[in-house]
Order: sequence, then structure tokens, then C-alpha cells
Amino acid sequence: MEPLREFPHHVVLVFAAMALSMGVVPLTLAALWARFFSPKKEGPEKNANYECGLATGGDPGNYQSVDYYLFAIVFLVFDVESVFLIPFATAYSGLSMGAVLCMGIFLLLLAEGLVWAWVKGLLSWH
Repeated sequence: MEPLREFPHHVVLVFAAMALSMGVVPLTLAALWARFFSPKKEGPEKNANYECGLATGGDPGNYQSVDYYLFAIVFLVFDVESVFLIPFATAYSGLSMGAVLCMGIFLLLLAEGLVWAWVKGLLSWH
């Protein structure tokens, strides 16, 4: 066997510099753009809230129910689990007992999440 060569530590420094620059460069460019190209005058038009260029109307406190977001998260959890179940179902006959046991544990945890959502009332729409 060939002995392990020494790890080139300069590679880590290069990646660290790249990672730092990926965050700092866009923020710096945005700050420079705002400084030189944004309007300088404060006023009601500049500070107004708007959506799609139209003035807002109505009560700003009219929010969507939190139940909708919880229902959407539960839907996403059970939607994403199909990504794991479909390959398992297609390769079931060729899997080892350990793989079948792991998938059984996964299904039990998924069923536990379903029971939890049911008991909490997340699946009933008000």
C-alpha cells in the first residue's frame, strides 16, 4: 500500500476564501449599487409599501390561517416520502433483510407522524 501523502492545507484556505467571497462580494456590490444608484430623498412615495406597483388597500391584518401552513408542511413530508418508497418498492425482492428492516422502521416513523398529525387535528380543515 502506498503511504498517505500529506494533505495540502492551502486547498482548505482557497475554499474558505471562495466561500467567504461568495457571501461578501454580492453584499458589497448591492451596497455600492444602493449608494450610487438609489434615490437619495426620503418621502412618502419612497417609504410606501406596495405590491406589484399598486397601492395596497384593505386591512393589513388579514392573514392566512396558520392551519394552512401546517397542512402544507404535512403534505410535503408525505409527498417527499414517496421519493424513498418508490425505489424501495421496485427493488424489494433483491434487498437484504437489513434494508427491509430499515425501511420498516422508516414506515413506522412515517405512521407515527401521521398519527401525531391526526391527533393534533392538522388533517381536519376548519
